[in-house]
Amino acid sequence: MASTVADLQARYSGLSFMVFNFKEGDTRTQISDILSQYDMTVMEYPQQYEGCPILPLQVIHHFLRRSESWLSVEGQQNALLLHCERGGWPVLAFMLAALVLFRKQYSGEQKTLEIFYKFVPRELLRLLTPFNSQPSQLRYLQYISGRNLGSDWPSSDTLLDLDCIILRFLPLFGEKGCRPVIRIYGQDSSSSTTNMGSTLLFTSPKTEEQAHYYQPDECKLVKIDIHQRVQGDVVLECIQLDDVREEMIFRVMFNTTFVRNNVLKLSLDEVDVMWDARDQMPKNFEAEVCFENKNEEFFDVEEIFSDTVDAQDGLLPK
Repeated sequence: MASTVADLQARYSGLSFMVFNFKEGDTRTQISDILSQYDMTVMEYPQQYEGCPILPLQVIHHFLRRSESWLSVEGQQNALLLHCERGGWPVLAFMLAALVLFRKQYSGEQKTLEIFYKFVPRELLRLLTPFNSQPSQLRYLQYISGRNLGSDWPSSDTLLDLDCIILRFLPLFGEKGCRPVIRIYGQDSSSSTTNMGSTLLFTSPKTEEQAHYYQPDECKLVKIDIHQRVQGDVVLECIQLDDVREEMIFRVMFNTTFVRNNVLKLSLDEVDVMWDARDQMPKNFEAEVCFENKNEEFFDVEEIFSDTVDAQDGLLPK
């Protein structure tokens, strides 16, 4: 790495470099130590958020603004270097796509993401991660492309009450049925800290004795109550539970600020599944994540309260 950087600086002597390194763990990396010796500013980011090769929206925003600021310095020739440690290519491809979309150098989220994924053979991707996380990555790229430049982006994380999840046409395991378990990870809205890490917020019954086993006919429509408050970046997992092991059915990452009309509807193409499991999923599979509208509940209560007061004042019939 030292010889490579020395050669790079010799070839482009007029450039100043800033480096973004996507790493594992929380400790300072050897890459950062090496590059700092060559007067390069090094920023380090994680490789994932609760297993997804996507970073929280606020972290993405920091990366995009820092990159744009560095590349826009007047009277100075600046360049960016992006580096990932082992296993970090999926998040590196995602962040590259986010940057060029943010700067309007490319258009079309899926086409842009595919351009960077083509640099790595599909066989290697399967070794790096068991999941095809491109559906969730595309969702976040759409958040970036659809931003309103005239407003504060991203806005404050919206606090929502996740009521239930409705699953249609669950896959059958051994033709016997399915025993789904839902897990939700995200930021603890009750915490006063600004830690960008995640925690397990909810899990449905996770033992065979507690989790309901749905027969094949029942797998056509399954409703699982959740009743969990969520905010910001959320990872939702659906797991098949049997007496031997757990098997992931699908995973999805989303941000509550971009949920519209209190529902997040997801087709098979919009959820992350294992690379080898897509053909086992019914093509008409759907997941519907439903939220409660607390504002509507407030106005309903206010109206009832107002009617009660009017009745007491003799304005309404008994």
